[in-house]
Amino acid sequence: MNRRIAVLIACFFTVLISYCIRYGYGVLLPDMLSSLEISRTEAGLIYSFFFIAYTIFSPLLGTLGDRYNLRLLIVIFVIVLGTGTLLMALVSSLTQAILFFTLAGIGSAACWAPVMALAQRWTQDQHRGKTLAFVDIGSALGIVISSAGLPLIVTKWDWRMGWLILGIAGLVIAAMDFSALRNPPKKVTELKSGGSAWTPGKTYLRLFEDFRFWLLGMAYLFTGFAIIIPFTFLTTFATKELNFAYTNAAGLVMAIGISAVAGKILLGSFSDRIRRIYIMMLCGALIAGGCAGMAYARDWMLWACVVIFGVGYGAVWAMYAASASDYFSKELAGTVVGLWTLYLGIGSTVSPALAGWIGDRTDTLLWSFILAAGGGIASLMLLLPIWKGSGTERTR
Repeated sequence: MNRRIAVLIACFFTVLISYCIRYGYGVLLPDMLSSLEISRTEAGLIYSFFFIAYTIFSPLLGTLGDRYNLRLLIVIFVIVLGTGTLLMALVSSLTQAILFFTLAGIGSAACWAPVMALAQRWTQDQHRGKTLAFVDIGSALGIVISSAGLPLIVTKWDWRMGWLILGIAGLVIAAMDFSALRNPPKKVTELKSGGSAWTPGKTYLRLFEDFRFWLLGMAYLFTGFAIIIPFTFLTTFATKELNFAYTNAAGLVMAIGISAVAGKILLGSFSDRIRRIYIMMLCGALIAGGCAGMAYARDWMLWACVVIFGVGYGAVWAMYAASASDYFSKELAGTVVGLWTLYLGIGSTVSPALAGWIGDRTDTLLWSFILAAGGGIASLMLLLPIWKGSGTERTR
């Protein structure tokens, strides 16, 4: 029991630092724009390269994690994440920023699918939703910490110090992972629903023949497309167009993180009692509504829309991770989520650059948030056929 708790806590902190770094970019961006003399399109391009690297490496690491040493894999790539983040403190050009944040994206690829797969293997089926929600609270707290702490660092020092502190924290978490993480005591390679061993070729063939894999993957794509736009540009939108003070603008991102914790706990636990697809569809609706509200709502209504978005964002990732076991296999969860990350990466790669380009062309980021709302609606619509299906989930 103590070892299981130690592993889950290490998983929690690995997710936390990954999301501190991933979404800390948007908090540090306003000062980076003027310091590096880059446009919003170029700022989006830096973020896009992070997700290109994340996309390329996530399926590979998800598959390797299902077959080899998860502990070693996670430790190595968290070191890469911390190193790339440290180097962001030294950038002096767009090219350097792209190169170093791409390195961080490579490291970040091991901080989701392999981590969630390891957590699932140390978890009983009946507690999967709430256990993964606990680990995934790290992503929400990462947002809270970065949005609350980075503005203070920028105010006292500058944005470079923000990257330096994040990078050092990443290396500290890597050391903790080396100490606390362990592979599960038994390595099972049988599909729960079928009972026959899966070779890599059979794994991909069976998955690619399953329409649910494609629908969930595309829904994952549009979820990532929608979510990354507010995390990239909400602070910039609030400071440049809504005349928010920088700390108040970062407070909007912090509100997302706080409400995301509530979403993970409440919806994650509830998903263990009903069909998981209901919660996934609800998350799509909340994300779409929250993004639309960010475009048009002001004053207290804007804060309310940010909270709505945060609740949906908070729960959605753990729901997709848990659904990999619901519809396919716990032992292949890393492979499934890793392959879905190809879709996620496409959405997350395209949306920052596209949203930034729209902002430069129209001289406002309002339409970028409308675009994000469309992504949330698309993810909801793709889940409808699975919701209407019967007997598609394994009995929990």
